Amino acid sequence: MKFVVKLGGAGLEDPNLLHGCVRAIAEMVRAGHRVAVVHGGGVQLTRTLDRLGKKSEFLDGLRVTDAETRDAALMVFSGSVNKRLVAAFASVGQPAIGMSGGDGLQFRARKKRTEPDLGFVGEIAASDPRWMEAIFELQGVPVLSSMALGFDGEYYNINADEMAAACAISLRADALVFLTDVPGVRGSGGDVMRWLSIDQIAEMTRSAIISGGMLPKLSACREALLHGVKRVRILPAEAAQSLPDFCSARIEQGTEVMVA
Repeated sequence: MKFVVKLGGAGLEDPNLLHGCVRAIAEMVRAGHRVAVVHGGGVQLTRTLDRLGKKSEFLDGLRVTDAETRDAALMVFSGSVNKRLVAAFASVGQPAIGMSGGDGLQFRARKKRTEPDLGFVGEIAASDPRWMEAIFELQGVPVLSSMALGFDGEYYNINADEMAAACAISLRADALVFLTDVPGVRGSGGDVMRWLSIDQIAEMTRSAIISGGMLPKLSACREALLHGVKRVRILPAEAAQSLPDFCSARIEQGTEVMVA
């Protein structure tokens, strides 16, 4: 089977969590699955911008990205974070190839049109999965940072959840899993929802039950499901050890997002 796993937050920051995530993914590859990893790095970017004296601003969970912030994002996401993930896979004996979405013209971006303007924030307009498929053939793991090249030659910051959905759609993945800092999507009563239909997302947004960074995540879930990805699950990074059993056993943690 073909999987896309989005890794971010504490899964990138905490060495023990990171090791657990990459070990589970390596086990999936050894079992014959093809797994691509898409990662963020927002915490690391905010820390870098703080050191540069730049304030981080967000609108509906998306980072306002001027040219200087975009260049810092390229350095952090496609540089230090990406290569640290590749090293983590190497530590468990799993070959991984680190790339940005711009490498090999795998993902092309266009500027995201918003009001107010977000700057160099993009959305995926086209994709070519051949490079990832070539890595799969060699039992490797493609590790993609959430940056893509626009048709204007500029790099654009892509929300990592949106990038993961675009990757899953491009690969025609069987499943997309978001490894997160939270136990799942919480309903109005505060309890984690084990199941969530895409029809519920709009109402929960209008009621402000979901907000901030969960907005682009659930939008990405919806996009993936509507474009052929069979299963989408939001899973706490602490439960990454359940990934190898994703298709053969019942998973109690997290939230499964469904078409209906």
